Amino acid sequence: MKLNSGIYYNDRGITQSIRAMHLQSEILGISNENVIGFDKIGYQRKEAVLSSFAEYIGPHALSTTIDDKVGRINISDSPLDIAIANKGYFQTQTKDGIKLTRDGRFKISQDGTLTTLEDAKVLSNSGVEIKFPFIPQDLKQIKIDKNGKISLFNPKTLKLIPVGTLGVVDTNGLVVMDPNIKQGYNEYSNVSLQEEFIKMMPIQRNFDANRQMFMLQNSVLGRAIQSLSQSS
Repeated sequence: MKLNSGIYYNDRGITQSIRAMHLQSEILGISNENVIGFDKIGYQRKEAVLSSFAEYIGPHALSTTIDDKVGRINISDSPLDIAIANKGYFQTQTKDGIKLTRDGRFKISQDGTLTTLEDAKVLSNSGVEIKFPFIPQDLKQIKIDKNGKISLFNPKTLKLIPVGTLGVVDTNGLVVMDPNIKQGYNEYSNVSLQEEFIKMMPIQRNFDANRQMFMLQNSVLGRAIQSLSQSS
């Protein structure tokens, strides 16, 4: 006995053209978001991922993944600007729970807690907030080594006081053993504008092709309806 199987799908050409244009618009939106994020500190490039049968299910076949390559690291004037030269994320405590970020622009709150610019508390490698024993008059008195260990110079004793160690983890929450922390640096996005614009070109051409097909089919359908109305 011979068994035959398969997937049979029948759809109108106009519907397929609309679905394809919708899908390509969503992909272009992801590329546009990357271009906008080019100069954002800590931004990581998003990449479109298409599942099977994208031509039939349209934008529902689209998802995104994060490119975790290290971005452009530039020097900064602030000792509390911190960059991670390897893959990994800072842990921060927000109102919505623990969030991961590569934006290392930090500040010290009035009570001595190390926070992000959005007032989320920066967590240590033990999962607790990092708090300075006193707020230094000069931020250059804060020293952070490549492992994320924070020390504070005490001008009264002329000694360094240990404050804590930055918690750097991967996407699974596991501690990164060699984060290669750089104090006084900012990490900008890992977006390449040239690459984004090159990837946009075939998407735009596909969109235009489907648009022309939609207009042609719509014109033919309109003439057919007009002919039927006249004959009746």
